[in-house]
Amino acid sequence: MNTEKNIKTLIVKKPLKLDCGKTIKDFPLAYETYGSLNSKKDNAILVFHALTGDQFVTGINPVTNKEGWWSYAVGPDKAIDTNKYFVICSNVIGGCMGSYGPSHKDPDQKIFGTNFPVITINDMVNAQYNLLDHFGIDKLFSITGGSMGGMQVLQFISNFPDKSKTVIPIATTSSHSAQNIAFNELGRQAITADSNWRDGNYTSNETNPGKGLAVARMAAHITYLSKKGLQEKFGRKLQEREDLKFGFDADFQIESYLRYQGSVFVDRFDANSYLYITRAMDYFDLAKQFKGNLSEAFINSKAKFFIISFTSDWLYPTQENKDIVIALNSIGADVGFVEIDSDKGHDSFLLDVPDFLNALKNFLDKSYEEN
Repeated sequence: MNTEKNIKTLIVKKPLKLDCGKTIKDFPLAYETYGSLNSKKDNAILVFHALTGDQFVTGINPVTNKEGWWSYAVGPDKAIDTNKYFVICSNVIGGCMGSYGPSHKDPDQKIFGTNFPVITINDMVNAQYNLLDHFGIDKLFSITGGSMGGMQVLQFISNFPDKSKTVIPIATTSSHSAQNIAFNELGRQAITADSNWRDGNYTSNETNPGKGLAVARMAAHITYLSKKGLQEKFGRKLQEREDLKFGFDADFQIESYLRYQGSVFVDRFDANSYLYITRAMDYFDLAKQFKGNLSEAFINSKAKFFIISFTSDWLYPTQENKDIVIALNSIGADVGFVEIDSDKGHDSFLLDVPDFLNALKNFLDKSYEEN
């Protein structure tokens, strides 16, 4: 789903050597901004999106006409106040909302498909660093993001330790667990098992592995919720019927909900991008980059850290967030931590959870006053 409608794009001229060994240059990086950069250029917040997010953080996404993925958190007078801060967000490379990805064309004008180079979280971050040069920003006020966005936050401050005053990883991890890799592999197998996938060449074959992508989304979506939240919202309620139909239509509301989530996802996301981005998440292991010592990843940074987790998040549980706090504490870093009580699971960071939004706003505003 590569569309150029209403998309701001930076063409990155500088060569970028990827972790897989290949080098890319003159590639597009799609981005969006909110608020205004002040004269000192010290009020910029770089937001990193999660797996299925994009650069359209808040307001109406001009491509999908849906609300931005972080509209609860970003906007005038919200937790990330666009009256005060200049918010930048880029679509990751490997994505499908304008940045260089598998739906782009290769030098021979053939759509890459799975011939696109495999990318990592590190590659995504190194590509996005070019936005600082583009806007003439020497140092960001903050970097933040949840889930895969949080991985990018950790990688960014490790790569560029003096480039942000504050660092806010949310509901994230420093490495993907076996369970998370397993769920991602389930999703990838659903896509590649779809006969319309055509070894990744579905666009040139004018097909779309929509059924496989929908199943991948359904499986992933379950991991974003919590058992308690699901039970309270759906329980065993039937879908617009008084009794079981004794068939394989969606008898239960939860079945109908998941099918809906899968179907609408296909309209806005590219199947190959899903393969590439989940692979990047699986490869992420920040401690491994420092011979198993996570603390070393942050040793050169004087930034102020604030780690946020949620009680019902079983995808990136509180302990994995605390491991980051422990690593920071061991080097005497300036670090705060809060676990937010929520029954909304991993998706809590995307939803209207007042305790979370207040904690985020208070940390940012207090830090900005000290700026």
